[in-house]
Amino acid sequence: MGHHSLPDDSAPAGTGARPRRRRRTVAVATAVVLAVAAGSAVALRTDLLPFGGACGGSSVEVDVVASPDIAPALQTVAKKARDDATRTDGKCLDVRVRARPADEVADSLAQRPANPEFQVWIPDSSLWAAQVADEGGSSLTAAGTIASSPIALGTVPSAAKALGWPDTTYTWTALTRAATSGSGLHLGVADPTRSATGLLALARTDAANRKEAKDGGRAAGRTTATAKLLYERVADGDGRLLATLPHDASGAEQRNPRRNQALLLSEQAAYAHNTTAGGPALDLLYPEDGAAELDYPYTLVNDQELTADQSRAANRFLTLLDDTDGQNTLRGHGFRSSSGSADPKLVGAAGGRAPQPYATATTNPPSAGELKALLGMWTTTVQSTRVTTAVDVPVSTALPDPGQGGRSRPALTKDSRPQALDTFTPGDEVRRWKFAACLDGTKDYVELPPTGRLGEGGENSGTHRDALATAFRSPTPVPRATGPYATALAAYRQARAT
Repeated sequence: MGHHSLPDDSAPAGTGARPRRRRRTVAVATAVVLAVAAGSAVALRTDLLPFGGACGGSSVEVDVVASPDIAPALQTVAKKARDDATRTDGKCLDVRVRARPADEVADSLAQRPANPEFQVWIPDSSLWAAQVADEGGSSLTAAGTIASSPIALGTVPSAAKALGWPDTTYTWTALTRAATSGSGLHLGVADPTRSATGLLALARTDAANRKEAKDGGRAAGRTTATAKLLYERVADGDGRLLATLPHDASGAEQRNPRRNQALLLSEQAAYAHNTTAGGPALDLLYPEDGAAELDYPYTLVNDQELTADQSRAANRFLTLLDDTDGQNTLRGHGFRSSSGSADPKLVGAAGGRAPQPYATATTNPPSAGELKALLGMWTTTVQSTRVTTAVDVPVSTALPDPGQGGRSRPALTKDSRPQALDTFTPGDEVRRWKFAACLDGTKDYVELPPTGRLGEGGENSGTHRDALATAFRSPTPVPRATGPYATALAAYRQARAT
């Protein structure tokens, strides 16, 4: 693990001398500055951190907020420290770990003043801390990384067999293309605005598209198309993604259109799923051109405001996570070490198997500009749209049109309106109006049901999309003149108001 080093540091006792690779810096817009100088409250000197002995008297409490996937492992290490009467500077070490989604913490710390009630934050990716720094939020100091987990494609056994697992390997572009080919395989992903796994997977797909297409416009088009497909099966966050898998191996669950047969997820998430009861086990396909990686940075929050006792206690806990027992605990929860080296036993439990390239080195993280562009593209591509459609229904529309072979206007548009609905996502809201002169007293328009998002439930077990498609096919003319101008103005005013 790459610790922040002070001029008078010595290596933490008990960590051994295992080889470590130099950690890559992840930045979303501004790098997290490792600004702890000699004499700072952050100290890792082992002579300041006495070990063992029965605790008596005062204790030092450290509050830690961690990503929900790694929090259980940290709680285990913290409990062992209390049970073993572990000390820091002669005082009992009392670490309290709470699980909280990284995106929520990042949003909170980005506000000024944040006044967090915790001293250490361990998100699943450095990109969250960098996001806080970019937005001018709370001061964050990265003291090292404690674990890692590559991102791969997890599939239920039937889907894995269809994709040629384990013998067939794929690049990122081939992997996402195969999993979104429309062959009945549904691919799920966590919302990239809320999930580092989702965002990093999208970034790797985009990087592979740019390398393969060698044309910026074409690559962007491919990434946008992939984003649209992913959005159709997007989950609100990492915690809900695994719930979209079939709940059992029954035919009914496997054929359920609401279930996903493949997920973009971390190796650790697959490990946790496979080692707990419920649902078919996942098989993992690792991209041969390098996986993205979650890196779990150990981050001090507003370290200049910490007392000397708090700083020493926070770093004492860091040494516990880095020693042999701590690393074994993390491995037992499905995490790789911070070096990223693959443990065959862990990989096997997570669903990996040779010749899948699970030991291939992870790729360099995306740049700040790349991540911002991707988030902008995602938001623009998948953000919900609110549209008002106005159908003219005066009796004149039912008259034959000589220029169209004698067909009336309703007949000409009978199929085109439902087809237009296909261009909208389930999250889009489409309102339906009909208009004619003085159709509703002094108003020239009437708003018709249903109103709501297209994917929401409607009448007769259908959706709003189904109800609108039916209504669009059968407009009923009324004996009045047209009234488009007042209708257009009213629609404009409503759009501005909402």
